Amino acid sequence: MTSLPVDEARDFLDHHPDIESIDLLISDLNGVIRGKRIGRHNLEKAYREGVNLPASVFALDILGNTIEETELGLSIGDSDRVCHPVPGSLMPSPWLRQGRQAQLLMSMHEPDGGRFFADPRHVLARQLERLRTKGLNPVVAVEMEFYLIDRERDALGMVQPPCSPATGERASQSQLYSINELDEYADFLEEIQDTARVQGLPLDTTLKECAPGQFEINLIHCDDALVACDSAVLLKRLIKGVALAHGFEATFMAKPYGREAGNGTHVHISLLDAAGDNVFAAADGDPHGTALLHQAIAGLIDLMPASMAMFAPNINSFRRFQPGLYVPMAPNWGFDNRSVALRIPSGPNAARRIEHRVAGADANPYLLLATLLAGIDHGLAAELTPPPPITGNAYDQCEPSLTNSWYHALELLEGSRALNDALGPDFVHVYLANRRAERNHALQNVSRLEYDWYLRHV
Repeated sequence: MTSLPVDEARDFLDHHPDIESIDLLISDLNGVIRGKRIGRHNLEKAYREGVNLPASVFALDILGNTIEETELGLSIGDSDRVCHPVPGSLMPSPWLRQGRQAQLLMSMHEPDGGRFFADPRHVLARQLERLRTKGLNPVVAVEMEFYLIDRERDALGMVQPPCSPATGERASQSQLYSINELDEYADFLEEIQDTARVQGLPLDTTLKECAPGQFEINLIHCDDALVACDSAVLLKRLIKGVALAHGFEATFMAKPYGREAGNGTHVHISLLDAAGDNVFAAADGDPHGTALLHQAIAGLIDLMPASMAMFAPNINSFRRFQPGLYVPMAPNWGFDNRSVALRIPSGPNAARRIEHRVAGADANPYLLLATLLAGIDHGLAAELTPPPPITGNAYDQCEPSLTNSWYHALELLEGSRALNDALGPDFVHVYLANRRAERNHALQNVSRLEYDWYLRHV
């Protein structure tokens, strides 16, 4: 890894004289943004030399505790690695400090310049290289659901939907695709659009989702999968920041309300060959697509059980997998069918693609996409054949078979030779150690429900 030319930093500072400091950002295993804040006078140095962060940033659980079982902490002396800027990611953060703040994505490297194996961005880069050696490049679009919640909790200390900025009434209805609710939250949503434009994030559509206070924002498809995931990570930060500025909180937690729909991340993927043609699109316009499309579907289905540890990375993630709430419960597929795990949307033949609907909004975008591309590569390499597509309601036809156990999901990942090979066995070791430690910690805590149900009755 060679240091980047400082021209990008110098030009940015020249065009933004009001910027006083820059946040250097890196995504940990959970997708939590970590990093450092530097003054503008140190930005060019960061481009020339990089910035040190401990390797243990990828050993942190959701609470920020170092998980020593990853062997990235004290066993290596809690040593540093060098983080270098991601080109093109330097941008203002208009919602922070009256526009005097900026941000810059970083990626971690070894002292010799090689990629640090535990950085999720590099895990995705590894998988992209595997596909590109076969002359294939993915085109990706990410759709993310989130809830706005009131900053005040209810009488029981639980989260609750916000009060409408327009009416003052607390949201209590689904109102899927409601234009009125988009109007009521127009100031918040417009600031997201304006800020995304400043940051160069390619937003597509915004819609009211199917629960009180729930929305979805989609990113335009991108032929650079790393950039697509960079945009998703930065959009989550943007949404949370703008929400706070408007008096709300925004959460991408998979299941903030037990009886309402969860938050998902839907990923649309097609593959281009060296000539730039979509290999999923049939030359004769057949909407059923090509043999390569079917092989990709089969690979995703084959690895889906072992991929659940990436799609559902924490204890709350698995609460989302409940019948009747628009979450796939089995590894299946179909054409223009939102009840299946893998949907082939209708539309122009040139845009033939797979929509993956299993993962929660709490999944790390880099690791999610790396896992999906590994499944596609697996199907193409083995020329797998998928089961028949589902027509009609998949929930009535397919028994739930995807695990809803965090423990079992981690066991399945550990036992998957295909995913260990694709993601890297060293990385999988770190990921499993991190997730298992967090699971053990979670199991040490007793919930309010357990007290209500069992304290006096057993």
